[in-house]
Amino acid sequence: MSRERIAELEAEHEELVFASFDQGDAWRLGRAITEAAISAGRGVAVDIRRPGFVLFRSALGGTTPDQETWIAAKARTVFRMECSSALIAERFSDAGIDAASIGWLPFPEYALTGGSVPIRVKDVGVVGAVTASGLSSDDDHAIVVAGLREMLAAL
Repeated sequence: MSRERIAELEAEHEELVFASFDQGDAWRLGRAITEAAISAGRGVAVDIRRPGFVLFRSALGGTTPDQETWIAAKARTVFRMECSSALIAERFSDAGIDAASIGWLPFPEYALTGGSVPIRVKDVGVVGAVTASGLSSDDDHAIVVAGLREMLAAL
């Protein structure tokens, strides 16, 4: 299953690329993900950031201050590896590597779990990370990907 999941996540990585992305786009994307979570009755925190600068943040009922730790760690993973935190987690799992136990990508600085996806701009690269926390790893990832796909389809 892991190889299939890796292929799926790699395809998402290639698919989810913007022509441009600015602070207004961050607000629209964050709002769309938050509204989808509200409609589904899901308690999640949503964060969109550039390194050192939060562009959007929401925290719905059911989230806790612990989500801040997870959001920051997932986003750091994206900025360091330039792909989704879910893809990195699957690659390490498939290779049988526990990165934290060997001192590489240790928690709480990094989180090898789904929920953060890079915001990539064509011919530029990673310009931000959109992260969800509060659901399962797979559901955090899925809600972010759905929001990115919706926004890209509307462009």
